[in-house]
Formats: sequence, C-alpha cells, structure tokens
Amino acid sequence: MRKIKVLIEKHDDGYVAYPLGLRNGVAIVGQGNTYEEALADVTSAIRFTLESSTEAEIFDDEPPAAEVFVAEVQVPLSAEISR
Repeated sequence: MRKIKVLIEKHDDGYVAYPLGLRNGVAIVGQGNTYEEALADVTSAIRFTLESSTEAEIFDDEPPAAEVFVAEVQVPLSAEISR
C-alpha cells in the first residue's frame, strides 16, 4: 500500500484529478462528473500505471509537498504595469 497525494480541480463541466510527485515525462489524469468519480478514476489510473510500467519507479525520489494550498491573487495586465 502506498499513499499518494492527489490534486482535484473543480471545473464547470466536472472534476479533474492528478497525482503529485510524478517523474518528468509521466502523466496520469483522472476525471469525473463528481469529486468521488474523479478520485476513483485517478486511483484506477495510478494503479494501472504502477502495475504496467516498465520504469522502476514513476514517482520522484523526493516526496511531494507535505500539504498543498490554493490561493487566488490579482495580477495586473501588461497595460497596467508601469515600466
């Protein structure tokens, strides 16, 4: 059993989920109409990738972030930036 941190994004048309800490060149994504569907889909995709990978390891040697935070910031457009 391995614990893997997964980021889940809510969009207007559903949810997208992907694991953190993958090696460069490895992509795993799950999606669903609900949070639970996206989580189940990405879990299935992770398991499939781990079981069928010819690579020794698909995750980085360093563990991903201990916690992930989402923040919203306001960024001025280029016309608003004084040079």
